[in-house]
Amino acid sequence: MTDFVLVHGAWHGAWCWRKILPSLWAAGHRPFAVTLTGLGEREHLMSPDIRLATHIDDVAAVIETEELTRLVLVGHSYAGLLITAVADRYAERIVRLVYVDAIVPRSGESWSSSHDESARQARRAAISRDGVIAPPPSSAYGLTGEDAAWVDRRQRPHPGTVYEDVLHFDEARVADLPRTFVDCTSPALPAIERSRQRVRSEPGWQVVEIATGHDPMISAPAQLLDILDQAGRSG
Repeated sequence: MTDFVLVHGAWHGAWCWRKILPSLWAAGHRPFAVTLTGLGEREHLMSPDIRLATHIDDVAAVIETEELTRLVLVGHSYAGLLITAVADRYAERIVRLVYVDAIVPRSGESWSSSHDESARQARRAAISRDGVIAPPPSSAYGLTGEDAAWVDRRQRPHPGTVYEDVLHFDEARVADLPRTFVDCTSPALPAIERSRQRVRSEPGWQVVEIATGHDPMISAPAQLLDILDQAGRSG
């Protein structure tokens, strides 16, 4: 049995893993799905005081509270920043990092570093005006039909105060850990392109492609489950 900590991306919540959790349990693993402050069922905690460090601490709190000592840490999209920071803090407890179509940062970068200048300017304007970043339609993730409607109902604005917070971490310490990158290729989200290139140019990465959109836990749960199950068993 392997413990998993699953961390959702921007605008989502722990709800996004609904198709994955029962199968992980059935496979003999023990998954814990985190909801970040201000999102999902914790949207009532939205505050201008939320920072990147708040969301990092949300993930760390699950590890500490559940007393997890041997885990696979999984981050989707924005949460690539978070699992990287947590891996730096708890490297001795982590058997593998899994970046699900996620940001793969370098020390000194922020969420905004993954976007081109036009996207950065648009987000800065939205944050200045509203204090938050509104969710895109789920069609941006390649979702259609009931899946798209389900996600659109549940997405919530993301706290804008995290957008340009800079992440500092020990790159060598994190690079020593086994790391898997799940590349969702159809359609490929432009904001993840820099990460796609990094994992293919740096040593130590296992890269697995899924021909689906940015939310594989919803659009391709069986394929993602296979990857996670293997990650748990290889640790």
